[in-house]
Amino acid sequence: MSFLLEHWYILLTAIVSGALLLWPSISRSGGAGRVSAAEAVMLINREKAVLIDVGEPAEYAAGHASPARNIPFGQLEASKDLPSNKTLPVLLICPSGARAGRAVGLLKKRGYEKASSVVGGLAAWREAQLPVDKAA
Repeated sequence: MSFLLEHWYILLTAIVSGALLLWPSISRSGGAGRVSAAEAVMLINREKAVLIDVGEPAEYAAGHASPARNIPFGQLEASKDLPSNKTLPVLLICPSGARAGRAVGLLKKRGYEKASSVVGGLAAWREAQLPVDKAA
């Protein structure tokens, strides 16, 4: 015990370094409800995830992820266009990812426990070279 008291800085260094090593896994679990564009594609293909673009209709018309349907963020809470099966993964996307992140909270309150946002939004989707459609 006297060793620890005399060399407290060694103990402090060990605690700080351990916390820094654990930080990536802690921050990932804190970011539950977030998936990359590649993970979104895997969920769509393997688990029949539904991709919803929460951007405004004009943003959706300018360009949207290929399999996405549009439900604007302001209409999301009362929308009847959400999947009736609440066990399906629901992926939310918008141009930047900000509204999609907030939309996850709304859907989780409605019982969609597998709701997730696509990190980086449509910009990340395009950067991953995934298909983007434009409305006619």
